[in-house]
Amino acid sequence: MVNKISILIPAYNEEAGIETTLDQISKVTESLPFECEILVIDDGSTDQTLERVHSSKVRVLKHDRNRGYGAALKTGLVHSEGDWIVIIDADLTYPPERIPELLARMNDCDMVVGARTGDEVHIPWVRRPAKWVLTQLANRVAGEKIPDLNSGLRVFQKELAMKYFHLFPDGFSFTTTITLATLCDGHRVQFIPIDYTKRSGKSKIKPLRDTFNFLVLIIRVAAYFEPLRVFLPASFLSGIVSVLMLGYYFYKDGGISDAGVLACMVTLLVFMMGILADLVVRRSRS
Repeated sequence: MVNKISILIPAYNEEAGIETTLDQISKVTESLPFECEILVIDDGSTDQTLERVHSSKVRVLKHDRNRGYGAALKTGLVHSEGDWIVIIDADLTYPPERIPELLARMNDCDMVVGARTGDEVHIPWVRRPAKWVLTQLANRVAGEKIPDLNSGLRVFQKELAMKYFHLFPDGFSFTTTITLATLCDGHRVQFIPIDYTKRSGKSKIKPLRDTFNFLVLIIRVAAYFEPLRVFLPASFLSGIVSVLMLGYYFYKDGGISDAGVLACMVTLLVFMMGILADLVVRRSRS
């Protein structure tokens, strides 16, 4: 039985879109059969974001400095009162009118994600190659196809999020983490196609830095939940290098090189680390 819904809106310098976002969400909550609270988490904005939050129905939480998208959501989680959590951005990219549909699906699963695969999806082309590579890696880690790895519109159980709270980073990788964590742990996740329009205001994403952070995060989560999916490919690649080195030096000098032997030892070490990590993960879940 759900007693309350908490809608978390992280905002950092979103003066261009925060008023419209709140108006749209307020209209949506009026049609919902749940008690709702709306929390705006101001992440150290230096513009007029806070001044444009006029509604008395909105709770405002404020960071003294900019700490990151994930940090804002974590603050919202800690202070939220709802059984279910809705997250949505304040830049007018996601459609708030789809929130009731996402909530309706929560009776059958643990998290519902608005996947940006609808008819109108505005994702800059410069981000798409890196996004594709990261998604393919994430698909392998999760063992299934993920329609949208890091959508910022989703609904999930607060209890589920708090289970993984210690894993959540302060940056944009929050959504990637909760997606991979829930899928790797066997929770029920549904993806609903939604549109994604051009944002208002300036994007806060730094492509090179954030892509690298996403990559590191995916490998970290894989090692935490499914270590063999990281260590086995690594040991396989190391094994190929070892064989090539041994073959090259044997062909060249007619003997076994120290470098080849060392490469074989590294391969064995990586493989054994993977086995040990997998045993630790399986034991911790039992």
